Amino acid sequence: MKWMEVSVRASHAAADVMAECFKDLGTNGVSMEDPEIWNDAIEAGLWDFKNVEQERPHTDRVTVRAYFPADDSFAGQYEKVQARVREIERIDGLGGACELSVKPVQDEDWADNWKRYFHTQRVGKHFVIQPSWEDYAAKPDDIVLRLDPGAAFGTGTHPTTAMCLEAVESLVKPGMTVFDVGTGSGVLAIAAAKRGAAPIVAKDYDALAAKVAAENAATNGVQDVIETGTSDKLRQFDGKADLVLANIIADIIIPLFDELEEHLAPGGRLLASGIIDTREDDVVRAARQHDFAVEKRRTRDGWVALLIGQSGEIAR
Repeated sequence: MKWMEVSVRASHAAADVMAECFKDLGTNGVSMEDPEIWNDAIEAGLWDFKNVEQERPHTDRVTVRAYFPADDSFAGQYEKVQARVREIERIDGLGGACELSVKPVQDEDWADNWKRYFHTQRVGKHFVIQPSWEDYAAKPDDIVLRLDPGAAFGTGTHPTTAMCLEAVESLVKPGMTVFDVGTGSGVLAIAAAKRGAAPIVAKDYDALAAKVAAENAATNGVQDVIETGTSDKLRQFDGKADLVLANIIADIIIPLFDELEEHLAPGGRLLASGIIDTREDDVVRAARQHDFAVEKRRTRDGWVALLIGQSGEIAR
């Protein structure tokens, strides 16, 4: 089958927003080439230098590639992509102009090519993200998360996800109930499960992402404690959680507060990430309007993660 590869080269912040836009447009696959992650892995000695190209320049730009069927619907889809790119270019703080290109490819050209950009990487003190196609000799204190993101989002290496994983290490206790909103590849839910949380509900608006999350949960042997499925924000989640994970974007986190109170147990908290630093104030304002308060914040590479509790009963 023939596909059209649409590439957008942009700043780190704009690239993540574009990836979410591609997801909204129903793309059949997305990959991100981030030279900064590539170089960090080389410097950390995680790859065999004999099999890896030299370090890459221009780490301020990321290339996002999405794949659409090369059929009669593509012209309309491409017009929507162009419109989204123009919108992103106008948003303050996203780095200005983006470079857009398109070319035809065959199945075999893209189905596995993205894997060469995703390699074993340590996140936090104990978590190790291991692609399912790579070998890794775990150390005694390692908590290994084996992933095959497929066409879903979330390899664990992006700053927004890495900050969540680092927080999960300290926040999650055995027996906690955890909800993962917009689970993507399921990496955060799996990490919570390996820290002893149960039960866990991990859902995504995208049915393909929900399927990938279920497969990754099974690969990690935690399928019995993770319920996967589809949901628009928290609408298809039942019950209350001690911790709600939402590694999405500000425009989805803000309306999430309308549903949050009925899904948080007493003392429960929201870990919200995927927030561009220029939108932090908007998220904090929405939290306060719903009687929530920020307990802690993490920042990295222009991204913000917020731990948010109930104002009248903040858990410490």
